[in-house]
Amino acid sequence: MIKWLQKRYALSERGAKDLIKGCFACVLQNISFMFPASLLYCLVDDLMKGGVPDEKIAFYVIGCIVCVGLILLTTYFQYNATYFATYTESGVRRITLAERLRKIPLSFFGKKDLADLTSTIMADCTFLEQSFSHFIPELVGSILSTILIAAGLFVFDWRMALAALWVLPVAFAIVGFSAKVQERFNRKTMAAKMACADGIQECIETVRDLKANNAEKEYLKGLEKKIRAVEHRSILNEFGLAAFVVSASLVLKLGIATVALAGSILLIRGSLDVLTFFLFLLVVSRLYDPLQGALQNLAAVISTRTNIARMNEILDHPIQQGETRLSNQGYDIVFDHVGFSYDTTGETVLKDVSFTAKQGEVTALVGPSGGGKTTVSRLAARFWDVSRGKITVGGMDISQIDPETLLSLFSIVFQDVTLFDNSVLENIRIGNKDATNEQVLAAARLANVDEFAEKLPDKWNTNIGENGCELSGGERQRISIARAFLKNAPIILLDEATASLDVENETLIQSALSRLIADKTVLVIAHRMRTVSGADKIVVLSDGVVAEEGAPEDLMKKNGLYAHMVKLQTESHSWTLA
Repeated sequence: MIKWLQKRYALSERGAKDLIKGCFACVLQNISFMFPASLLYCLVDDLMKGGVPDEKIAFYVIGCIVCVGLILLTTYFQYNATYFATYTESGVRRITLAERLRKIPLSFFGKKDLADLTSTIMADCTFLEQSFSHFIPELVGSILSTILIAAGLFVFDWRMALAALWVLPVAFAIVGFSAKVQERFNRKTMAAKMACADGIQECIETVRDLKANNAEKEYLKGLEKKIRAVEHRSILNEFGLAAFVVSASLVLKLGIATVALAGSILLIRGSLDVLTFFLFLLVVSRLYDPLQGALQNLAAVISTRTNIARMNEILDHPIQQGETRLSNQGYDIVFDHVGFSYDTTGETVLKDVSFTAKQGEVTALVGPSGGGKTTVSRLAARFWDVSRGKITVGGMDISQIDPETLLSLFSIVFQDVTLFDNSVLENIRIGNKDATNEQVLAAARLANVDEFAEKLPDKWNTNIGENGCELSGGERQRISIARAFLKNAPIILLDEATASLDVENETLIQSALSRLIADKTVLVIAHRMRTVSGADKIVVLSDGVVAEEGAPEDLMKKNGLYAHMVKLQTESHSWTLA
């Protein structure tokens, strides 16, 4: 049962146990609400027999107090077992999803956008908070308590029990049959919401380009259509749900009529006494109210399938695992007949790549765009796993090593730097969270960060804004290099680290990089041929294979693809405006 609940509702083990406890609490609460009816039945019985005896007055007074006490106690238990447990589980679920995302290969994120994943962790979990605090426990509680009450009704009179209960399976069947319709509506509504969220996020991120091209009005027209689509799908979704729930509720209300009709007939025939008739009218009036809510809860539980499926997509996705102990001998990176594609049906990015990046040397990856340079560097750090072949670091197969353990060997400087809305000092400390301020400052000076940091309003403690929006491109890049200095890993990956910088910043950063890469295994990706002219080894990638490799001067003598690229860039430097 626990395992099934975990899978069915994307719960932790504790969450599944708390859900069972919550359902049990709702059963107790619903049964406690029937005690006043039982007390009232006894009171009416005494009144019909001539009045309440003096010795029973204390019984009814104490009975009322006990009923109130039971209701308060079971309500308190129900509140704690549903609401408090739900919010605890909601936090656990979000953390579990985040931890799973941390271990999932980066190829997964190529199929998902930020708005979709954010919606899963925040909106879907919030929706399930309501499901597990209101819908599921109350639904199960209503069903189980109704079964117990129904058994008692059959003891009193099976004919009246049938008249009261025949509507239940019909009403629940109507809502149950709506499952496929609801799932289809929910999928379409969710797709419309994601398209709208993507559009809003894209609008915010690209507002500068939209303004520059006078495209705001046209873009906002398209965004308004997406917003209207969400409104339209939401209305249809609510209508589709209401059509089934209202129909089922109408059927449920027929139970009161059939109890009154059947009771009247049996009363006239003399086969039913007035007190039993009164009892059934009293019970069904109390019984159908929570069941009407249960019908709505059932519809809501059915609608959670889409949200749960989105969370299970993350929770069930294969993760990257491996040994947490490194066994490498040195830091040579060897690609051995590596092939790779981003998914099983996608285009093959690398076909058959073999080369060695030796420790103490700079190995440069060059080649036409789309040739696989960035993919090679990502595979070396196990951001993705190869489709075939093998990659080793110091003779150690990286596919057998835990990704976080493996990344302790790498310092990576990306072309697109990611900074946090924090101070300069704390952004650099990302490279080593345990570093002292003195160590952070030393790394910063090696990367020439001090040249601009000392001029900021609060110097090293200046907040640089979201993704470093207060800094220039060159300043942001120097912070990234300072992180790499602070981490001081034996393998350096440089991905177009100076591609978009001006001459002054490029010179400063190249000076910093020269200090960073000393005596390490260095893998450089570059489009500018002059950037890699001093490399120990050039690997030319084209169409997913190694087209050429060797020292720069040797490749120039071959007059192949590398020489052709150098020639084209040399010619482009002499280009001027006509």
